[in-house]
Amino acid sequence: MKVFLIAGEPSGDRLGAALMAGLKTLVDDIEFLGVGGSAMTAEGLQSQFPMSELSIMGIAEVAPKYFHLKRRIRETAEAVIGANPDVLITIDSPDFCLRVARIVKEDEVEGLTFGHDIPTVHYVAPSVWAWRPKRAEKMAQWIDHVLALLPFEPPYMEAAGMSCDFVGHPVVAEPVASDAEAQAFRELHGVDDGPLILALPGSRKGEVTRLADRFGKSLGRVQHDHPSLKVALPVAQGVEGLVRDVTVNWPVRPILIPAEQADQKRVAFRAADVALAASGTVSLELAAAGTPMVIAYDMNWLSRLLIGRLLKVDTVTLVNLVSETRVVPEFLGRDCAPDLIAPALLSTLADPSAQKDAMALTMDRLGKRGEAPGLRAARSVLDVVTQRQAI
Repeated sequence: MKVFLIAGEPSGDRLGAALMAGLKTLVDDIEFLGVGGSAMTAEGLQSQFPMSELSIMGIAEVAPKYFHLKRRIRETAEAVIGANPDVLITIDSPDFCLRVARIVKEDEVEGLTFGHDIPTVHYVAPSVWAWRPKRAEKMAQWIDHVLALLPFEPPYMEAAGMSCDFVGHPVVAEPVASDAEAQAFRELHGVDDGPLILALPGSRKGEVTRLADRFGKSLGRVQHDHPSLKVALPVAQGVEGLVRDVTVNWPVRPILIPAEQADQKRVAFRAADVALAASGTVSLELAAAGTPMVIAYDMNWLSRLLIGRLLKVDTVTLVNLVSETRVVPEFLGRDCAPDLIAPALLSTLADPSAQKDAMALTMDRLGKRGEAPGLRAARSVLDVVTQRQAI
């Protein structure tokens, strides 16, 4: 069996590696081709070019490399067609991956290269349930099957004309620190009986810049009620200096955990009594650790205006969505303010029980007690290949 995979960023590389590992347990004779990073390379992929070429974001970053990326899209599509694999698997990074799939499918339709119809699988469904629902219909022109991370996504993909399987979220397979490790962390940093709050102001410079002052002031208000408060802040790669600068005047100086200390970050997630976090998949990481949270986020005024008009859901927190509750407080846009955030932190510290139940339900619904997501994804891919070969 010949499989062509494309990943464009580290999260996709990890998904691809788990999928490859799953395929290797199910198929004796398998060959991997495509584009990936170090995790996929470790599973046997020889990347066509460094994945880092695709790990760029934003107009300012993309514009200077536009023609180079366009050439890479064409080169990758030609490599797919030339290899004639049993399946093409594109992993997230839709701006690159779906353009490759489009060229492959259009060349097939026009008979420019050969007549074999390569089945196309896309790993990670677009969040059409939140905004821009037309993305799924557009994607269906070139994608046959979708591997979904969230249990409520398949109906949206099927309505657009693609088959779709929920395969579980990778967060359920990530290691979680033990209670003993968490207690040792608290003792090391002198937490004692006072609360430990985890501050997570984002991983990008813009997020940290916008949120840091509001996070600091919110924590200062909590300290008024809890004088022995401690704060831990795992620092994302690339924003170390900025985080040090913007937290120097916080009322509570945080315990900074460097990006390279992933094990300590994991322990801090488990050790904290509550987290104040920017919006995103971090809510699932916190749920996996059993740490209740308050979500706060803001963006520039134009993005706030546009996304506010397009948003189709009443919450952006994945724990709320997956558990079908609204127990995680969130303060977005103009509501991202210390006078609102601080009372929510205090209330959550006082009684986290509702969140604890919702987080446990979320992990169960994401596949915690089932097969590993990579193996479930592998089974789904094999079903697609088998069905296509039977036609």
